[in-house]
Amino acid sequence: MTTIHPATTHPGAAHSTPTIPLAGRAKDLVGSMIDSSTSLLAAQSHDIVRFAMGSPADEAVPADEFREIAGAILDNTSFTYGATEGEPRLLQLLVDYLATTPDPSSHDRLVITTGGMQGLDLASKLFVDPGDLVVVESPTYTNGSATALSYGAQLLEVPVDDDGMQVDTLVDLVARTRRTPKAIYTIPTFQNPSGVTLSEERRRELLRLAHHWGAVIIDDDPYGLLRFAGEDIPTFQTLSPADPLVFSVRTFSKILAPGWRVGWVDADPSLRQLLINGKQAMDTCTNVPNQHIVAEYISRGGLTDHLASLRTLYRARKDAMLDSIGRHLGERVTTTNPDGGFFLWLTLQGEFAEIDTRELFEVALADGVAFIPGPALSPGGRFRNALRLCFASSTPERIEEGIRRLTGSLEKMAG
Repeated sequence: MTTIHPATTHPGAAHSTPTIPLAGRAKDLVGSMIDSSTSLLAAQSHDIVRFAMGSPADEAVPADEFREIAGAILDNTSFTYGATEGEPRLLQLLVDYLATTPDPSSHDRLVITTGGMQGLDLASKLFVDPGDLVVVESPTYTNGSATALSYGAQLLEVPVDDDGMQVDTLVDLVARTRRTPKAIYTIPTFQNPSGVTLSEERRRELLRLAHHWGAVIIDDDPYGLLRFAGEDIPTFQTLSPADPLVFSVRTFSKILAPGWRVGWVDADPSLRQLLINGKQAMDTCTNVPNQHIVAEYISRGGLTDHLASLRTLYRARKDAMLDSIGRHLGERVTTTNPDGGFFLWLTLQGEFAEIDTRELFEVALADGVAFIPGPALSPGGRFRNALRLCFASSTPERIEEGIRRLTGSLEKMAG
């Protein structure tokens, strides 16, 4: 049992300091530098180009339409509890929309969640026992891996290259553990933080391995609808329809607005009641007015055009960032070149290779630019010479200024 010794004695204690009886799992509750950056940046008084948080651009959010919809919804929506599985209208509209995508679904597979993070929490709640081996990409979205840790998982990091998780390496790494994974956590499309996409060949092999091991694939895909270049790659659901070992987590956060906190999971129907039970122990139901606002927006038929405009916007911003990096940093860094999503992964080379990006973060923040250091995106603290840049939330002009500031910080540290 983990204990905390408070600095002061409770008034009722005469001679001894009481201990707070924390659960053993409390030591595995890992904070998020990504989420903490929001508070950190809010506390700064100087101008900062914000490449840190993975958030849609303010101008990409249909705010005026949301305000108009919200006014009507709040005038006519009940403020009582809703169905745990989600508001019926939103579920129906979601089924109808998904029918137009490569991954159609049905009511008995869907549960509305409070953002994608609740979907990841439900996955670990259902599948992870203390001590279970869970495979994660390296680097990865550490909010997702931290959720598995909070349920007692032991993590196995598997390297990522331009074709996503190195599945051949996964086989070797698992063999060395002499254990069988219980779950495989992957962000297969425009991965956070690297921006790379898992190839079709590797997706097929990962499905084969999941069935061989009896492991669940936790398929976290917030960015799949934001492809702005290249050809679509079949999803796990397309490659293996109705596969009970594929648990898909989705969200409206990256395509509409993160503040609504509305997402969904798509899973085998046999899991639906367990998902409802698990969610009822968390929040009873996702925010009901917000569900109705999202539903009304979808019902007006603008989602397809909205996604098209996002793809155009984000492609221009990614190109602007790559162009600026090329001019200012050249061969002193390497980067990924994603076909969609929000992120670039930048690795320091040459004269910058020995710079620790955790130390760079402090210098760069003072110089007016923020990013996420590589070690914050690895459960084991790897990638000290790498960092994540979000291109989605800044204009090309601000991107140019931010890369200029970052270059100055790097040159300052290089001496």
